[in-house]
Amino acid sequence: MIYIILSICCSVTVAVLLKLAKRYQISVIQAVTVNYFIALSLCFLFFRPDVNLISSADPWSVYIVLAILLPSIFLFLAASVKKLGIVKTDIAQRLSLFIPILAAYFIFKEGFNHLKIAGLIIGFAAIILTFLRKSDHQKTGKESLFYPIMVFVGFGVIDVLFKQIALYKELPYTTSLFIVFGLAFIVSLLLVMAMVVAGKTKLQLINVVCGFILGLFNFGNILFYMKAHKVLANNPSTVFAAMNLGVIIAGTFIGVMVFKEKLSKINYAGIILAIAAVIFITLSQHAVR
Repeated sequence: MIYIILSICCSVTVAVLLKLAKRYQISVIQAVTVNYFIALSLCFLFFRPDVNLISSADPWSVYIVLAILLPSIFLFLAASVKKLGIVKTDIAQRLSLFIPILAAYFIFKEGFNHLKIAGLIIGFAAIILTFLRKSDHQKTGKESLFYPIMVFVGFGVIDVLFKQIALYKELPYTTSLFIVFGLAFIVSLLLVMAMVVAGKTKLQLINVVCGFILGLFNFGNILFYMKAHKVLANNPSTVFAAMNLGVIIAGTFIGVMVFKEKLSKINYAGIILAIAAVIFITLSQHAVR
């Protein structure tokens, strides 16, 4: 369980760092660029990808789409944390698992059962309740909801694309991950260079430092999650449930207790339903087995 706990801590820490970005005037895109360079370096160090196996026959279209989506969704993630806070953003990210579940049914032709259907229904109810806002917030409500919606859709699509990579057996998954990180770094770097030339941002050391820390925790989340699946190879649903429930609970605690984020009773009901949805989906995986 230590790997799951470490993965949860890394995931929530990424959200906390993005929350602090505004306070310390961090350029998120610069930090994200450095983050992918660090992730790329650590991927090479820990996974030792065999670059000699890379060929033109590999799924480059998927790699390129992921390379564009990853830094883009990171920016939406940062904006969502800034606008709505850690609690709601973490829930949007975690409940994005419904998109790969639907893709599993419609694209990968995997079976559904009553528990999974119940989990999906409860999950969508959780999303509605979690993001309901009081009338006095209507002025910014629609604008703010755009960001968690993009987080929800973006992370869901990214999960589907990573599953396609996992199904590609001609190249080790860790080597594909190395390629994606490398391309994401290039995309982010080009974007930063364009912004610098246009005079929209200035390169600052603080952004490099923040990006270094962000990269450590972002890669740590991936590394520990993969290690947890390796150690608990016979119980993947345990890892799935513990990770998603842990992030929702830890994110809620830190958001409310540390950053004093305001939640209504309806929002808390949504959080409870989100936890119930993850439990139902986890039970459905046991039922399929």
